[in-house]
Amino acid sequence: MSLNFRFAVVSDLHIALPHTIWDHPSRFHLVEVSIPAFESVIAHLAQLNLDFLLLPGDLTQHGEPENHIWLQKRLAQLPFPVYVVPGNHDVPVLMADKQSIACADFPNYYRQFGYHDSNELYYTQQLLPGVRLIGLNSNFFNEEGQQVGRLDVKQLNWLEEVLAAASDELVLVMVHHNVVEHIPQQSRHPLGNRYMLENAPQLLQILQRYGVRLIFTGHLHVQDVAYAGGVYDITTGSLVSYPHAYRVLEFQQDNYGREWLQILSHRVSSVPDFPDLQQLSRQWMGDRSFPFLVKLLTQHPLYLPLAQAEELAPSLRDFWATIADGDAMLDYPHFPQKVRRYFQTYGAIATCGTPTFIDNNSTLLLKSEELKVRSEELKVRSEELKVRSEELKVRR
Repeated sequence: MSLNFRFAVVSDLHIALPHTIWDHPSRFHLVEVSIPAFESVIAHLAQLNLDFLLLPGDLTQHGEPENHIWLQKRLAQLPFPVYVVPGNHDVPVLMADKQSIACADFPNYYRQFGYHDSNELYYTQQLLPGVRLIGLNSNFFNEEGQQVGRLDVKQLNWLEEVLAAASDELVLVMVHHNVVEHIPQQSRHPLGNRYMLENAPQLLQILQRYGVRLIFTGHLHVQDVAYAGGVYDITTGSLVSYPHAYRVLEFQQDNYGREWLQILSHRVSSVPDFPDLQQLSRQWMGDRSFPFLVKLLTQHPLYLPLAQAEELAPSLRDFWATIADGDAMLDYPHFPQKVRRYFQTYGAIATCGTPTFIDNNSTLLLKSEELKVRSEELKVRSEELKVRSEELKVRR
């Protein structure tokens, strides 16, 4: 029997009731649009006959109890099931303070949205017959009390047990931090590595071992689809920063064993008090980009002198907005050749050198019998080469 379902992903809502909004002068985020933007998205999704909605973290501005309560109540009114995981903004402190909830209290706010029988910050849920969701918690407090992106050993062991028992199901994984790199050398980049799981390779190996092909992440606030070793990491932009994007996805399985995932992306174009949200938000991001760009230019791997970085930064004013938009094509021909080549690597270019626009609207072939046969052929060929290599060693 073929499997077909439709769902949506809305990430990094940063819900903030008006009286809770932080008015920091350098923030990239238009947190004041969080609630009207979310309402706009819900009005659209309610018309689409969704099977479920995924929210991969940063549900609230900074873990405020009243913002969690507002969202909890609003999600309970929706006409489709909703599943959440915590982002770093949702559980910013281990113990509750005057501003934020305690990390361990997060499941209590979202019992209807994945955590109905879990006191941990991770869970598993059957979404549909033959379809399972695994919601992971990537917020870890190290020995210094700092919050980092990491899965602890207990959670990884639990994950392996769940995957071993779900061998006949399609498994979707949702986690806040990125698992596959979405920007060049993200795991080693001083500005990008905090958006990655510290132990992403370990998680990726587990997912590959059990044939998991789809991960849904957030945190980076960009539209991007990344691929590594049979696994797609689909990260979705934030509702409170340009381009205010969200996704509608449709999984299809035909009678020939082929599996497809169609991805369609949408943007919130206007909300009350912000009639031209797209233009204003892009400008807002550009107006605050200079310090970020100077850091980008003076740190690894470019290490430009400060004076040169400050000279080049104005030309990069819209650089991050273009990255956030997805499917970027970047070129700065007046830059020094080394710097020009570096920024070209941020573009939507495949390893073969051709443009590959899959970040916003695309159809991914996840599985086919042809691919399976080819994979088995490659395994056989690999074993043959291994045997041949051993024979040559013996002859020597």
